[in-house]
Amino acid sequence: MPSFTVFKGQNDGGQPKKATISHPDQLEGDKVLVKVTVSGLCGTDLHYLKKDMVLGHEGCGVVEAVGPEVKRLKKGDRVGWGFSTDSCGLCDECLESWEQFCPQRAIYGVANFDQGSFASHAIWRESFLHETPDGLTDEEAAPLQCGGATTFAALYDVQHGDTVGIMGMGGLGHLAVQFAAKLGCRVVVLSGSDRKKEEAMKLGATEFIATKGVDNLKVTKPLKRLLVTTSAQPEWQKILPIMMPRSTIYPLSVSHSDFRVPYMPLVFRGIAVQGSLVASRIQHRKMLDFAALHGVKPILERFPMTEEGIGEAIRKLEDGKMYYRAVLLAQ
Repeated sequence: MPSFTVFKGQNDGGQPKKATISHPDQLEGDKVLVKVTVSGLCGTDLHYLKKDMVLGHEGCGVVEAVGPEVKRLKKGDRVGWGFSTDSCGLCDECLESWEQFCPQRAIYGVANFDQGSFASHAIWRESFLHETPDGLTDEEAAPLQCGGATTFAALYDVQHGDTVGIMGMGGLGHLAVQFAAKLGCRVVVLSGSDRKKEEAMKLGATEFIATKGVDNLKVTKPLKRLLVTTSAQPEWQKILPIMMPRSTIYPLSVSHSDFRVPYMPLVFRGIAVQGSLVASRIQHRKMLDFAALHGVKPILERFPMTEEGIGEAIRKLEDGKMYYRAVLLAQ
């Protein structure tokens, strides 16, 4: 039986360890064998460091072999995958292209514990692999598989000229700024300090507001949509007054703490809080094509995909010192 090199979480939460996993000689059905070239490191990965599972869900690589029922992909194709890797295909959510909410979905950390992007190879269903456009390298495409998909999904139905607020200018935020700007929105970045103002403006922000120590925030136009990309609880007494009536808040960071919003402003001004997981497959593929066409690319730090390299990247991310996004390069 062939074997893969993988890097797994540990029950004690320590350094992810290298391991070997065996797989059948022959691929069945619509399964595809992918040789991993690059993996992104996402904040969600930190939640599974204490779980006995293969880590990583922002994978890119090259097709090495395909099963007998594969119809589209062939050996040598560049592909990627993200948070969602399977669904039933029969329920209302699947039929309406919301398969990420399928009751029988397979998502990272819940299913397929022997597959991941911190690995030499992975096997996935063809329909949950996404072809990498020629305008993106594997390094650029890997963080888009989750970070890009998450932000793009929350912007999928924006209208040209909408005012979109991006709270936080980090791994998710700097991608959200680029997508919103390229979609024709007025982009308002909200950050604690003005340290990243120059960079935000270069990436497409229209306005930048440093919120720390400021009681009354002022914007040129109220926000129609707010993407919260920080794990810190927003100071709603500052934020809600600059939002439009019937505007929408999208909490995008993964946190086990409560997301608390004052009750009365939501009721009296019709403000909505909309949960959003990651993109559906059609949104995911449109996101990759859009990014390639418009030059939306993550700002990266690179690490080798070794025990030492993964450990260094994780520590830097945990300490809040990562410069936007990290990628792990296959050795």
